[in-house]
Amino acid sequence: MRAIQERVGWISESGLEYVCRRLDVPPADAWGVATFYALLSTTPRPRRVIHVCDDVVCRCRGANELIEELEEVVGPAHSHGPEGDHVAVDRQGAVWVRSPCLGMCDQAPAAFVQQAGEKPTEIPVGHAMARELVALCESAGDGRRDAGPAEIIGMLRSLMMTSGAIPTTVIPQQNKPGLRLLRRIGVVDPTSIDAYRASSGFEALRKALEIGPDEIIREVTESRLMGRGGAAFPTGRKWDAVAKQAAWPHYLICNADESEPGTFKDRELLDGDPFAIVEAMTIAGFATGCERGFLYIRGEYPLGAERIQHAIDESRKHGYLGDDILGRGASFDIEIRRGGGAYICGEETAIFNSIEGYRGEPRNKPPFPAQAGLFGLPTVVNNVETLANIPFIVLEGGAAFARVGTEQSTGTRLFCLSGCVKRPGVYEVPFGKTLREVLELAGGIQQGSTLQAILLGGAAGVFVGPNDLDIPLTFEGARAAKVTLGSGVIVAFDDMVDLGDVLLRIASFFRDESCGQCVPCRVGTVRQEEALHRIVSGRTLGGVQQEIALLDEVGLAMKDASICGLGQTAYAAVESAIHRLGVFKNRQETLS
Repeated sequence: MRAIQERVGWISESGLEYVCRRLDVPPADAWGVATFYALLSTTPRPRRVIHVCDDVVCRCRGANELIEELEEVVGPAHSHGPEGDHVAVDRQGAVWVRSPCLGMCDQAPAAFVQQAGEKPTEIPVGHAMARELVALCESAGDGRRDAGPAEIIGMLRSLMMTSGAIPTTVIPQQNKPGLRLLRRIGVVDPTSIDAYRASSGFEALRKALEIGPDEIIREVTESRLMGRGGAAFPTGRKWDAVAKQAAWPHYLICNADESEPGTFKDRELLDGDPFAIVEAMTIAGFATGCERGFLYIRGEYPLGAERIQHAIDESRKHGYLGDDILGRGASFDIEIRRGGGAYICGEETAIFNSIEGYRGEPRNKPPFPAQAGLFGLPTVVNNVETLANIPFIVLEGGAAFARVGTEQSTGTRLFCLSGCVKRPGVYEVPFGKTLREVLELAGGIQQGSTLQAILLGGAAGVFVGPNDLDIPLTFEGARAAKVTLGSGVIVAFDDMVDLGDVLLRIASFFRDESCGQCVPCRVGTVRQEEALHRIVSGRTLGGVQQEIALLDEVGLAMKDASICGLGQTAYAAVESAIHRLGVFKNRQETLS
């Protein structure tokens, strides 16, 4: 399906029939998959599609104004229409569509350009401006039908008179002493295996092969490394559980589907230090008895996918991957799977279904992935940042790693700072820094404005106010403050931001991204958005307090009865804004 989409721009009935015939898949099953993923289209599209982010962070940085100009000059955003209906489009033209977070919050407002053809092109556009996107729409049918990456990038740069339109892997802390996970980014060529080896690359893999799986797991356990994807599960315990399973084979998954609005740290690691992720996955696979690993990367990260594939190919060529790694008899290889635009696939069981080719719907637990995961076999799932810590643990030892940070939160942590801060970006700090200290690293709030609120953990996270800046950014500190670190998101909002509009966007995000498998989430996310619309518009049913009581009831039902974390956290940010910040406290109804 992805191959058809990249070649033609959409999946026609005949294209779907061809896939089903070749793979011997029932058409109903294939249709269910094709209509599940947002980046796949079953209605006609032009070859060029421009996805324009209108999510929370981009709204703070001018996305609404950009979209208004696009609507005025180009026309309204492209609408799919009912799935399967044919809409009239100029095949050689271009359309723009609204998009949820593209993982480029440090370069907001952002866009993502896709061009189908013999040589399909996908390009993220940071710091997007309306004139660039208008030009990309208008130039699609003037002889640039098969424009490649170089031509589109050249067009963007000529419009901006600078290279700033194209995302780079430059980080605010570049060259700062003491960095671990970010130390190579912007310093070491991410496409050169020789440069990686010269910066101590693959030394951890050599040591891991010498000390053996049991010792590796012991060191990881002693390090007290907690998962960095949001669940904060002890990594050593997870590895040990998979390693001890008798069923064979075992599988390893690197979860690079960071679709949480406000999150972009994994993108920086994949773009800027891909060989380190390959090395870490190989160590993890060796330790847990896995001979096959899958790196599942979100579809909106074309540069990361390209660089990690290059790193895999080079590592295999030089004996760091494949059969008989470094002549030590160990075997491990990695396969990339690209997502199709579904937030839910970041959930650790939904990712199994997606890799297996199905709709990305979560599975009931138990059984847990350590017993029955990918293809029903023992599987270890770690996100990119978690794995990036492994080479340091192997080289330095678990005890040395645990001396950084706090007793319960060891090592360093990557935080994604965006919104109304002066220097958005990924920042690496030892656990224990306060929220105030991390905000100061990003220069604080933009000049001339006042801090109104901070969203911790992304759309599934919690809002805090200006009085909460001394919260220590540790797992234990977050629990004590009744907040979450989540995937490391810190979005700051100044007093010019309408928090009611932000809450509506979060609610619409969860409504769109619910897989629809369970009733509490499928219905609850819709009812939540409806109630918020009534409150924000002043057209409440029975008054604001009654609407809030309804929201609380729906939120509790989603939290208690949803199958997975999406439904269980869909009300978290809204609830905190209402009850912690009092965002609707003085809201008056114009119509009751």
